[in-house]
Amino acid sequence: MKAWVYAIIRQNNCSWHVSLDMRADRDHWTRQYGLSFKLRVLEPSLSFGQASELVGIMNHKDEGKDLSRQLVLLLHAAKSLGREERLGERWRLWNWVPNAAVIADPELLRLVTSVGERMAGRSLMAEEFKSLMIHEGLEQVAAHPHYYLQLAWLQGKLKIEGAVQVSRNVREMPLLLRKQTWCRCRRCGNEQSREESETKAASEPISWTDCPSCGGPCPCCEACLTMGRARYCTLLICGVEHPHHRSSGSASEKEMDMLLAPWGLSSVQADASRSALEFLKANETHIRVKHEVGSPIPKSRFLIWAVTGAGKTEMIFPMIQYALYRGGRVVVATPRRDVVLELKPRLGKAFPDTQVVTLYGGSEQRWERGELTIATTHQLMRFRHAFDLVIIDEIDAYPYHNNPILQYTAQQVCKPGGAYILLSATPPEALQQAVKLGRLPHARVAARYHRHPLPVPQLMMIPSINQMLQQSKLHARLFQKLQESVRRGAQAFVFVPKIALVEPLVGLLRKHFPDIRIEGTSSKDKHRAQKVVDFRACDIRMLVTTTILERGVTIPKSDVFILESDSSMFDAAALVQMAGRAGRSAQDPRGQVYFAAREKNRSQVNAIGQIKEMNALAKKRGHID
Repeated sequence: MKAWVYAIIRQNNCSWHVSLDMRADRDHWTRQYGLSFKLRVLEPSLSFGQASELVGIMNHKDEGKDLSRQLVLLLHAAKSLGREERLGERWRLWNWVPNAAVIADPELLRLVTSVGERMAGRSLMAEEFKSLMIHEGLEQVAAHPHYYLQLAWLQGKLKIEGAVQVSRNVREMPLLLRKQTWCRCRRCGNEQSREESETKAASEPISWTDCPSCGGPCPCCEACLTMGRARYCTLLICGVEHPHHRSSGSASEKEMDMLLAPWGLSSVQADASRSALEFLKANETHIRVKHEVGSPIPKSRFLIWAVTGAGKTEMIFPMIQYALYRGGRVVVATPRRDVVLELKPRLGKAFPDTQVVTLYGGSEQRWERGELTIATTHQLMRFRHAFDLVIIDEIDAYPYHNNPILQYTAQQVCKPGGAYILLSATPPEALQQAVKLGRLPHARVAARYHRHPLPVPQLMMIPSINQMLQQSKLHARLFQKLQESVRRGAQAFVFVPKIALVEPLVGLLRKHFPDIRIEGTSSKDKHRAQKVVDFRACDIRMLVTTTILERGVTIPKSDVFILESDSSMFDAAALVQMAGRAGRSAQDPRGQVYFAAREKNRSQVNAIGQIKEMNALAKKRGHID
């Protein structure tokens, strides 16, 4: 993307700017100052990234209004950007003086205002911006995007940045990095030095490639490439937050009870939801105090740490209702598309008078704006300061867990002073420590709604799956327990650590249990969705799977067998999640869980310890019978 660098010169001052379309700057400044200014434009145009950096440098210099001095300073600044320009050979400055006043055009002003309104809370690349304008019926803007973008930028209705930031101010860098050029993707937060990129030290580098706009190497972020190419010279267009009127005053105790009443929550669920509502209420009071003293407004977090099967989705309904009632916008973010699709009908039924939008790869509602949004965490990259309440489900799940890019993205979408509700059955260690130290407000839900304890896994020492496959025979104890599960009419989850083990094990199980339907699935299975449907419908009695089904699938009467549970592929959190498939319904609360392996390891012990700890806590609080 090419851009112009220019100075606006008036009697007492001179300031430098970047332009996507100089006609927009001419019209804007003429409307604002009439004939009492002139523009001094640098030729030729530069890449948007170079233009932005150059303007930043020039606005920090006291160069006066002398033309020759300004050009010398521009050429000197260009060297810090890696450009070697010679005085008078390529670069020159020329003056433009207005000779007629521009008449205000109401339709033009209306269109620019519409651009700002449509972009509020969004963070888009240039092509995405055009798609949004077409979707909103603003074809004239889409046909001339640079002109309208520039006008909206000058009027403060949106902000435009280079998608990848390059830092060359070595004095501000740590000593070890002072010889490096540091890059950061403004969309996903990926950071890296140029040296790391060239040595491929990072798994998802910011690569430097030749670029016709920059006239040389230009950094490009590969971490968020699936969302569109973010480069140093490409535009990242961010909407400006528009204040809206919220209901004044905090909710009373009576209103709190009214928020909890409609959802049929158990006493355990209601206690957790009430704690979260009290947190939101206190957060609003804190925001008002911060506003009054002019301090920065923080974004606060609350953790709902609830056992698997506790009904976390139902617990968030009162918080959603609270935020919507007060005029706020809410997003429920989850790492997986299938959970988004599962939540849509549940939230749509719970909030029938609310516009609910679902966002995932290929979503037809890509550009719709809802009061309640359900999105995969990747889709949050297209928002900035858009939501008053951000609810992040399964914070410990792939791909969100240990992914700084998605965590950065989630932090960007919350408005200043907004709040986060974090949901997890197995929070990451850092959050558990924050809870223990009293640094993270939380509600701990140690029991399921049916008031029965969590099934505690039983250790079963058996050979490896490969050994059983070589012998073409299931270990006697494993066969016995599977047979007991079949006889009692339960369905069995059979988890394995590797995709390659799924089909061979299915064949072996079919040999031993020829009278029931046994299937296998994994992330590579094209028919996975249908098999899950059949499993839920009881058409499949045993399902061999990987951790792809450790979450989100509830079978009323089920047992869980985790084979090779000593595998490095299964950490304690994964084992707890898989064990949580059993005992979820009131009709069969005591489903069986087996950790089957050659030996006992720390992950198994920790998982069993966590489950026993939750049961003990629930018993202490009187939450289990």
